[in-house]
Amino acid sequence: MADERRTMGNPNGSWAGMGMGMGWGWVFGLLLVAGLVTLIILVVRLSTDGRPSARRDVESESGQHRARAILDERYARGEIDTTEYEERLRTMRGDR
Repeated sequence: MADERRTMGNPNGSWAGMGMGMGWGWVFGLLLVAGLVTLIILVVRLSTDGRPSARRDVESESGQHRARAILDERYARGEIDTTEYEERLRTMRGDR
């Protein structure tokens, strides 16, 4: 019975050579992780549909409001005249 247990893993009676394929296990693990990361990135990109986030829209809008406020302040202080004020306002609006 002891001999049967000893030889169950390998007909030669030793465990040598068992697990020869284990050396490549890390490669498959690495490929699995890379595949999962790629899948997550793909899902995130498809879910946003290439649109800018709402946060970017808010930042852009607040930046435009700040620029307009600075322009208004400079005009009110007399640093720029009406012609320059209107020209810069048209430029900010994209009316050129």
